[in-house]
Amino acid sequence: MKGESIALLVAVLWTTGAIFGELASKRLGALPLNVIRMVLSLLILGIALWFMVGQPYPYLADGETWMWLSLSGLMGFGFGDYCLFNSYMLIGSRFSQLFMTLAAPFAAITAWFLLGERMTWLGLIGMAITLTGIGMSILGKEQGTSEESVSSGDACVGSRSKKRHLAVKLPIHGVVFGIGAALGQGIGLVLSKVGLEHYTASTPLQEGISSLTYPVGGTMIRALTGLFCFLLLLVLKKKVGQLKSAIHDGRGMHFAFWATMLGPAVGVSLSLLAVQYTSTGVAQTLMALTPVLIIWPSYLIFKSRITAMEIFGAIIAVCGAALFFV
Repeated sequence: MKGESIALLVAVLWTTGAIFGELASKRLGALPLNVIRMVLSLLILGIALWFMVGQPYPYLADGETWMWLSLSGLMGFGFGDYCLFNSYMLIGSRFSQLFMTLAAPFAAITAWFLLGERMTWLGLIGMAITLTGIGMSILGKEQGTSEESVSSGDACVGSRSKKRHLAVKLPIHGVVFGIGAALGQGIGLVLSKVGLEHYTASTPLQEGISSLTYPVGGTMIRALTGLFCFLLLLVLKKKVGQLKSAIHDGRGMHFAFWATMLGPAVGVSLSLLAVQYTSTGVAQTLMALTPVLIIWPSYLIFKSRITAMEIFGAIIAVCGAALFFV
């Protein structure tokens, strides 16, 4: 139950972080924002480690730990976030989040291949129900958005045509990026679990040191890899000037700070802690509730329309998540 509870907390934190992330990305741009997020997260994590172990970096981690967690950062932050923000531009955030629900089965398959993890039939059913509910919720939001774009004087046929047009005109590149984002997150989480197992096995905690040292140190290693990837992309895409402009945007930096605190810093650290106490597939599925939890705050802040399909999908997702506690 401890791992499942932590995973649900992560979903809440990521929901709040996503709101600040959207606000920040609209002001700063996706790639500059990711560089800023990684830098801020490294500062926050470094301060946390300083108080935990007296050093601002994971000095206890051995070479094998660095290898696995760096691979996790490459897949989760580098590849995954790169695909995610590209899918935002091509197919929009709501469809992108729909594809992100594939992270759970990707994580379960990767954990089966690398770790030999097994899930009970009840867990598999719960995962399927939760993913179905999340998918219905996001699809319901998209259909509601398409209806809003049609004027009140248009015929019903025009509205149905708009939906069909939306369904068949998704750019294939956007779909590939969306699937890639889910693949990066799912595989990255499993690689994190492998890295943390090496971390805990090779460096037993000294008396008085918190067990949070492992996930915080692991997240720092992942963030270092992510920062390297995003800086490389920034240089290759010749967008260094955008980063300089973003740093001088005070309001945007405020949003970026909270997006970082709730996402890469605290949220990701707790996600690594969650997989230490429960199976990767269960943790990833519960953390995938973020697209459902974001419905209400999105309505309050961005005035997004809430449809009956969204509410129904949310209920189904919660019922699926409840199966993990039976």
